[in-house]
Amino acid sequence: MATFAKIGLNSKVIEVLSVHNNELLDSNGVEQEVNGIDFLTKLTGWAIWKQTSYNTHGGVHSTGGTPLRKNHAGIGYTYDEDRDAFIAPKLYASWILNEETCQWEAPVAYPDDGEKYVWNESTTNWDIVE
Repeated sequence: MATFAKIGLNSKVIEVLSVHNNELLDSNGVEQEVNGIDFLTKLTGWAIWKQTSYNTHGGVHSTGGTPLRKNHAGIGYTYDEDRDAFIAPKLYASWILNEETCQWEAPVAYPDDGEKYVWNESTTNWDIVE
């Protein structure tokens, strides 16, 4: 199955749908994103779709394939046309977008001591979970 994100106002993802791979095939049997977009446009009446991949996270494809648009799209994500990437909503004001992964990162690295932590936005630091 191929997955597509429906893009709404302000480039927000408003729906994610799966399409059978046969709908993407061209006359040579090669998958083409535009064929999936055409299929969904005819089906839904909405013309703005971008293909996404369940296997792509942080610019890496989990099974070794080619990553697609940095991250799998979800409802509420933003499609950034300049980066050709899906970006999750920003959870904390202090977090910074990593340009390579298109994921939000805390300004302080998560401690690597085996303990569990939760982000504290008021102190912009990690608090240990007790």
